[in-house]
Amino acid sequence: MAIYHCSIKIISRGKGKSAVAAAAYRSGDNLTNEYDGITHDYTRKGGVVHTEVLLPDHAPSEYVNRAVLWNAVERIEKAKNAQLAREIEIALPKELTREQGISLVREYVKEQFVNAGMCADIAIHDKNDGNPHAHVMLIIRPIEQDGTWGAKQKKRVYS
Repeated sequence: MAIYHCSIKIISRGKGKSAVAAAAYRSGDNLTNEYDGITHDYTRKGGVVHTEVLLPDHAPSEYVNRAVLWNAVERIEKAKNAQLAREIEIALPKELTREQGISLVREYVKEQFVNAGMCADIAIHDKNDGNPHAHVMLIIRPIEQDGTWGAKQKKRVYS
């Protein structure tokens, strides 16, 4: 029986985090953060079974490269305590095949986030320990129809 798990968090410079470092870790990649010059090498990390970047139609095509995407995010955010990305971690039913899990995550992310104009970086982890799960990193700023970064949305306060 599948056990549901979902956690959502913000990746923020104010908490000492980097979007480039987070993307490198989740994807098991080697990425250099142009903001601070630090290279994050997680190529020896095991259990990363699938990665991909999904873009809305109007996003610059070079953002399909996660290093380009997350370095662009790091550049556009000037504040030392800037919020850089959202991350959603979702458990996948272990009863699904790997292909079914990838398809499920891809379609969910497209429908819920990419179709709303967000770029999404997906990494699926499975160490064959009964805990397959997906990490989905999302941009916080919208990308405008002309491919430029938009302004962050104002927070709404409900009373």
